[in-house]
Amino acid sequence: MTQIKKQNKHPKKLTYGMVGGGEGAFIGDVHRKAIAMDGKAELAAGCFSRDFENTKNTGQRLGLDSSRLYPTYKDMFEKESQREDGIDFVVIVTPNNTHFSISKASLEHGIHVVCDKPLTISSRESEQLAEISDEKDLLFCVTYTYTGYPMVKQMKAMIANGELGEIRFINAEYPQEWLAASIEKTGQKQSVWRTDPSQSGASNCVGDIGSHIENMVSYLTGLKITSLCARLDTFVEGRILDDNASILVEYDRGAKGLYWSSQVAIGHDNGLKVRIYGKKASIEWFQENPNSFRISYLDKPTEIISRGRDKMALSAERVSRVPAGHPEGYFEAFANIYSTFLTALDKKINKIPLKEEDADYPGIKEGYQGVRFIERCVESSQKGTVWVDF
Repeated sequence: MTQIKKQNKHPKKLTYGMVGGGEGAFIGDVHRKAIAMDGKAELAAGCFSRDFENTKNTGQRLGLDSSRLYPTYKDMFEKESQREDGIDFVVIVTPNNTHFSISKASLEHGIHVVCDKPLTISSRESEQLAEISDEKDLLFCVTYTYTGYPMVKQMKAMIANGELGEIRFINAEYPQEWLAASIEKTGQKQSVWRTDPSQSGASNCVGDIGSHIENMVSYLTGLKITSLCARLDTFVEGRILDDNASILVEYDRGAKGLYWSSQVAIGHDNGLKVRIYGKKASIEWFQENPNSFRISYLDKPTEIISRGRDKMALSAERVSRVPAGHPEGYFEAFANIYSTFLTALDKKINKIPLKEEDADYPGIKEGYQGVRFIERCVESSQKGTVWVDF
């Protein structure tokens, strides 16, 4: 394929195309708003749906040039890669089973990628994307949103500095109630594809939210899973994939862990919670109250660390947006992931050396690790809830 060599675009905004996120979709609009928050990139092209009418309606509503609305993602990548002002990156917000083919096509056309999680439905597919991305020297972000919170970055810095001492045990949970009834039978769009193995892959609950636990713990602690033992449950009658999961984990350096994810936990909205217990202290953070966390010491009083009020690490200050008492939430965390990625991408395009902090976003390595975690949980459960090596 022929590609036009893009000239140095600085200080113009980066531009992107989106695959998925048409009328009736949820997460695509979240991505668009998060990207727009810092003004570093603007939407220029789209294939928002397999239904071209949906794509055209969505593009018109978003004010896009009709000539840059495409019936297929392949058309978009082919034509955008020929334009001197073609898109710099693509955002992929489609069901899991399509992530690999869309990402691969984008990379093969020289276009950087941001993909919703999980990266793919098999670790082999993830490895292939990593190989292509590396070969073509293209950036790849996987949107594990919750590591974008300032207080998560603060906890990471404190753990790295030894505030907790040697980590002994991790207890993390992510309960929701939205699939407590078989709403997929009503045609609710999100539930229909997530509970369908042909679109979601081998797991629903672990793939959707359990993978967030794995990513969060890995990001915070740097610990690597060595083995796990998982029981995946399907409680709702007629459902094929899991809607609840209990997972025992062993890490390198001797730490142990227990994860619980559920989409049938009545009374819970989006309850991601992480507790990390060390030899000297413990930390507890709750996603629904993300602007503070509790740290308890063995030999002195418990403290509540608050974003905006308390002294924070540079990595946390860098992504803290508003003064103390003004809550920052989900959209800001999403925007922080994008802001970091887009800074790196702008430098990459303009041949400016990247600094260590420029890579503080979830990349293809984290995407691969998340897919491997899902696979190992499914394998363990299918074998009768046995320990499997990671």
